[in-house]
Amino acid sequence: MDSKHSALNARKLKATPRGVGVMCQWYAEKAENSTIWDAEGNQYTDFAGGIAVLNTGHRHPKIIAAVTEQLTKFTHTAYQVVPYESYVSLAERINARAPIAGEAKTTFFSTGAEAVENAVKIARSYTGRHGIVTFGNGFHGRSFMTMAMTGKTAPYKRDFGVMPSGVFHARYPVESKGITVDAAIESIEDIFAEDIAAHDVAAIVLEPVQGEGGFNVVPAEFLKRLRALCDQHGILIIADEVQTGFARTGKLFAMDHYETKADLITMAKSLGGGFPISGVVGRAEVMDAPNPGGLGGTYAGNPVAVASAHAVLDVIEEEGLCERANVLGAELVEVLNELKQSSSTVQEIRALGSMVAIELETADQAKAIQNYAMQNGLLILTCGRYGNVIRFLYPLTIPAEQFRAGLNILKQGFALSAAA
Repeated sequence: MDSKHSALNARKLKATPRGVGVMCQWYAEKAENSTIWDAEGNQYTDFAGGIAVLNTGHRHPKIIAAVTEQLTKFTHTAYQVVPYESYVSLAERINARAPIAGEAKTTFFSTGAEAVENAVKIARSYTGRHGIVTFGNGFHGRSFMTMAMTGKTAPYKRDFGVMPSGVFHARYPVESKGITVDAAIESIEDIFAEDIAAHDVAAIVLEPVQGEGGFNVVPAEFLKRLRALCDQHGILIIADEVQTGFARTGKLFAMDHYETKADLITMAKSLGGGFPISGVVGRAEVMDAPNPGGLGGTYAGNPVAVASAHAVLDVIEEEGLCERANVLGAELVEVLNELKQSSSTVQEIRALGSMVAIELETADQAKAIQNYAMQNGLLILTCGRYGNVIRFLYPLTIPAEQFRAGLNILKQGFALSAAA
C-alpha cells in the first residue's frame, strides 16, 4: 500500500470508530462522472456510485452550476422558518411524476432513514394505528426505527439491544429461493393471525427491488395481491425507493413499472446527485394527516441540495437517462449471461433496467472478484443475505467506452476466479 494511504489509514484507526466499516483502504482525491482518482493519482472506474447516489455521475456540470448559483444566494434559512420557492417547485415536480393515485404532496428531509421514519409517522397519523410490516432481507436504514424495519440482523441490528416494538417481518417473494407469491402473502396473513391484528397495522413497507437484500425484484402479481389485501384491511402501502429511484431501474421510480400504486413513496440517494436530500411523496389526504410541526427538520430540504435535485431531474430528462439505464443494463446482462454459461459459480442474474446483480455460490467468490476488480481499477459492491451477490450501480452517464472497459475487467476477474 502506498505510504500516503498507509499514513491516512493509521490516522483513521486512531481518530474514528471501527463501527464505521470502510471498504477501500485508499482515499479519494477527486472525481468526475464515472471516474475517481485517489491521493496517489490512481484511477478507478466507479461501478458503486456512492451506493446508488450518483445516477447522474460525479460532479455533473449542470449540478455544479445549479449549486454554485444557489451558493451566491443563501445556504440555509430552515424551510420551516423562512421558506423558499425552490422547495415548493421541487415538490410540484415530484408530485407530477410520482406514481401515486390522485393528487399528491411531497415533503423533504435529509437522509433515506429520515424519509422512511417520517413515512411511518405519516401512516400512523393517518390510520390511527401503530403496526408496521416489512420484509426479510429488506434494508431501510440505521436509525432505531429503521433498524427494526430492516430484515437483517448482522451487521445492522446486532449488539444494539431491543428494537422498537410494533414491527413485524413477512417473507419477500423470491421464486428462486422457494418463496412464491402465495407463500409471501401467506406470511403476511400469518402475522395478522399470530402477531398483530390487521386492524392495528398502519402500513406495509417494501422495496420494489431489494437493495442490500440482493436486488430481488418484486413480482407484479405480488403487488397486485398486496394492494387487495391492504385495501381489505385499510392498510397503507409504502414503497421504499431510496435506492431504486431516479432512473436506476429504467423508470423515474421503480413503481412506474407496475400498475399497482403505493400510498406513500420514500426517496433519497440519487435525488440529490451527491448532496444530502430525501423526501416522502404520497396521496394528499394521507400526507396532510400530521398536524403542523409534526414533520420537518432543521436541515430538511436544504436549499443547496434542493438546487441539486432540480438539476438532477433536468439531467435525467434532457439526457434520457431512463432510456440509457435500459440500454446499459441490457448490455451488462448480456455479459453476465455469458459468464453464467462459462462459470458454474453463477447462481442467478437479476435485473431491472440498470439495477443489476449477479449471485454467486459463496461470499468468498464474490469478494475475490471484487478484490481483483479494485486492483485493476474497477470499484464494485457486494450485497445479499450472505454477501455472495455482486451489484452494479455505475453512473448512468458513464461513457460507453469506459463502461465496456469496466466489463472487461469484470470478465477477467470471473475468469481468474473460475481458474482458482
